[in-house]
Amino acid sequence: MDASARFGAQLHFTPVSRYPMGMLERNFQGGLEELGVTDGRILVAVSGGRDSMVLLDLLHRCMPALGLRGVVGHVNHGLRGRESDADEAHTREVAQRLEMPLLSRRIDPEAVRRTGPSRERPTLEEASRNLRREALTVMAEEGGCDWIATAHHAGDQAETVLLRLLRGTSPDGLRAMTAQSRDGRWLKPLLRVPPEAIQDWASTRDVQWREDASNQDPRFARNRLRLEWIPKLSETFNPQLLRALSDFAEAQGRDLEWIEGLVEEASKEWFEIGDAGIRFALDGWESLPEALARRLVRRALIEVGLARDITRTHLLRVLDFLRRGRSAPRNKRLELPGGFSIRRHDECFELAATTGAKGFDRHENARVHRRN
Repeated sequence: MDASARFGAQLHFTPVSRYPMGMLERNFQGGLEELGVTDGRILVAVSGGRDSMVLLDLLHRCMPALGLRGVVGHVNHGLRGRESDADEAHTREVAQRLEMPLLSRRIDPEAVRRTGPSRERPTLEEASRNLRREALTVMAEEGGCDWIATAHHAGDQAETVLLRLLRGTSPDGLRAMTAQSRDGRWLKPLLRVPPEAIQDWASTRDVQWREDASNQDPRFARNRLRLEWIPKLSETFNPQLLRALSDFAEAQGRDLEWIEGLVEEASKEWFEIGDAGIRFALDGWESLPEALARRLVRRALIEVGLARDITRTHLLRVLDFLRRGRSAPRNKRLELPGGFSIRRHDECFELAATTGAKGFDRHENARVHRRN
C-alpha cells in the first residue's frame, strides 16, 4: 500500500480505558503492519518521559516480528538545564541496555524566538516543536531510517481538540492528528491508546522514565485541561470522553479530506498560480456557495505564504472584493498583510507582492476566467 492510500489511516486499537497487556502489544504490532511499517529502519523519538519510554519498549518487543531495526532519537531542548541533561543521560542508558544506537541533538528554541521580526516570531512552544521536528528529520536521514515514530496518544488528541475548540478555531482546526503522515514517514502508533493504558504498561513492565515537573504546572492551559478538566468532564458527562473526542476528530478529518479534494479540483477553474503570485477569475464569484468561495480564497492565500497573517476579516474582505467582479474599478487595490495586495486588471484579479515583484511574467498575456 502506498503512502497516499494510507494517509489519514487510524490504528484500530480497542478504545477502552484499560488494556490487557497482551492485547495492547498485539494491537500495537498489528497497527504497524496495517500501515506497512515492516522490514526497515525506524527512528523512535524518545524524550525520556513515560509516553516515549513506553513507545520504545513496545517497539523494541515488536521489532523482531516486524523485521524492523530501531534507532533511538533524542532532542535536548536545554530548557530545564541539568534536568534536560539528565533526560538525555537516561535515554542514552536505556538505549545502551536495549542495544539500540542513539542519535541526539541539542537545540535552542529561545534563540529562534529572539530572531526575525517580532510579529513573525514563534511562541516558545512553536519554536521547540519546529526545531524538534527538524532535528528528528536530520537524525532519521543520518540513521538511514524509513520512519519516525512519536509517542502522541489519545489523551494528546483529546487535549488538542478541546484546547482549539475553547480558544476558537475553524473547522479545519478540529481535525484529528493521524497515525501516519501524508508522505508515510511520520508515525503515531499510540494515537488510539488512552493514557491509563500507557501507565498500566509502564507499571507492569517496570518501565523507567524521567518526570518533567513542568507537566504538572497549572499555569499552562494544557496541564490544567489534562489534570483537572478532562477528568471532571469524563466523570460528569462521559467516561469514554477520550474516545468520543478522538472519534469526532477523525470524522472531521475524513470530511475535510473530501472537501479539500473538491476545493483542489475547483481551484483549477477559479485561479492560477504563477511565479510572483496568483490570478483569480474576474467573473462568477458571487454565484459560488459561501463555503466553497471562502475555501478557494483561503487556499490561494496559503499558496503565497499568507496563512499565518490572514484573519477571518482579511479573508472576507478579499472575497467581497472578488465578488464585485467587473464592477470593481480597474487598478483598484486591496492591501493585505505580508506586503501583498490584490488588484483588478482588465480580465482578472491579481494577487502579488506590493513591492519588489514583477507580476505573473509567464501569465502576462493569459486570460483567467471561469469555465462554463
